[in-house]
Amino acid sequence: MKIALIQMNATVGDFAGNAAKIRQGVQAARSRGADLAVFPEMALVGYPPRDLLDRRGFVDKSLRYWDEIAETSRGMAVLCGAVVPNPEPYGKPFHNAALWFEDGSLRHMVHKRLLPSYDVFDEERYFEPGGEPGVVTYRQKRIGVSVCEDVWTRPDYLPRPLYRVDPVLDLHAAGMEILINIAASPYHVGKAPWVGGLLRDHALRFSVPVIYVNQVGGNDELIFQGHSMAWGADGALLACGADFKEDVVLLDLEDPRPISQPPPEEATAEVLEALVLGLRDYAEKCGFRDVVLGLSGGIDSAVVACIARLALGAEHVMAVALPGPYNAPESLEDARELAARLGVSFAVVPIHNLFRSAREALQPLFGDRKPDVTEENIQARLRGLLLMALSNKFERLVLNTGNKSELAVGYCTLYGDMNGGLSVLGDVPKTLVYRLANHINQRYGWIPKRIIARPPSAELRPDQKDQDSLPPYPLLDAILTAYVEERRSFEEICSEGHDPEVVRWVLRRVNGNEYKRWQAPPVLRVTTKAFGSGRRCPIAHRYREE
Repeated sequence: MKIALIQMNATVGDFAGNAAKIRQGVQAARSRGADLAVFPEMALVGYPPRDLLDRRGFVDKSLRYWDEIAETSRGMAVLCGAVVPNPEPYGKPFHNAALWFEDGSLRHMVHKRLLPSYDVFDEERYFEPGGEPGVVTYRQKRIGVSVCEDVWTRPDYLPRPLYRVDPVLDLHAAGMEILINIAASPYHVGKAPWVGGLLRDHALRFSVPVIYVNQVGGNDELIFQGHSMAWGADGALLACGADFKEDVVLLDLEDPRPISQPPPEEATAEVLEALVLGLRDYAEKCGFRDVVLGLSGGIDSAVVACIARLALGAEHVMAVALPGPYNAPESLEDARELAARLGVSFAVVPIHNLFRSAREALQPLFGDRKPDVTEENIQARLRGLLLMALSNKFERLVLNTGNKSELAVGYCTLYGDMNGGLSVLGDVPKTLVYRLANHINQRYGWIPKRIIARPPSAELRPDQKDQDSLPPYPLLDAILTAYVEERRSFEEICSEGHDPEVVRWVLRRVNGNEYKRWQAPPVLRVTTKAFGSGRRCPIAHRYREE
């Protein structure tokens, strides 16, 4: 049997477009002699549909495309993900399902049994879990069909078992000879080797080939890597799909030939690919062709400008320098040089007069109070105002350029440098921003060396440096990783040798700035715990860990 693993980039709610991609994928599979074409979880609907599932008619409209998919299956079989109504008079209204089309008709329907409701997942909110294992006999083989989380069952791969049932064990008991898993599993750095180990473990445990087909592309803040895989019953890798792009991979189970494990991509290069895909898909799927960003001459905006150039092309990127009274001349020089190297449009809009007017307007109220963070934030908000004006006038998406370290501790200004329609680096710690900059320069040589070498500064007061207000970034990022991503306690972090006073300061800043993050733009997710839908902390509370 020849099986085509088709990792496709689905757009949520674009039933016609997704169905067209499924038809094209089946045609490609058929032209290569495939007996079975396998698509990702919710390939017809796009993952995750979230509360669109509550819209009357949303699922019904998707059902109209089943006949088109069935027609493509003549002479072969097609397995793809969809949302189906729950026929029972109780429970949640839908099932997350795998549809098996064969020879022109829908033959089988398998419901996802394990519904994740943690981190970015909310499947129990909408779906009723399936009850019975789904085994399909095709070409004299018994194929066990599962959907994403259904294979996330190995206790030694999880910090804590989440489910009382093991769908893979049930499929084994039902006599499966091949295990297929269709998935829409969001990316985080280093995830692919982890998933590969899990799938290989299932193959060895049950002595069956394991085939995994994953969604690729970006939907909102989530990025999907693809990296579909097939493992032999002996634990050998038989097939592997591309990273961060659509792909069709053919697997011949009658003549399985092991392939070499693709060398794991260096983490920084992998993150860059992910961010480029995430930005490109977010812009295109939201209807934007063009973007605008503030180019300060600092490292964060430099990296975002490079990502935008890679994602959308130079002709679609507008960079704007917004110098104020405390910007060093080098900042404008470096911003201009970077824009020239990238080939993007560049404009300079000084904020001196606006800042002067704002202070004059507020002086009767401020009186003789000394300048403080208020005046710093006014400058940031004036820059945000100007960028949003350019967005409105020219229909450009504003790219936020702040990093995760700053967002975590609130070293950013609401309605100022937190403005934007998408936060490109909001899940990228400052130390990783530097690695990205160096990696970009190794490949393209775009970023002036002075941008990387100069100490980072918001340039909102004379001689300002980030480290005047923050711990050194390597220390700050180590504490943030332990607290936010690894969810360690104050005592556990201090036990690693960190100064308790510094740890206490960081934790208080993280917890005290939740209100800011609730108002931040969507953050592209590249770590195991990003700020956004996967981290839901209350604003009003009195819990203190330190």
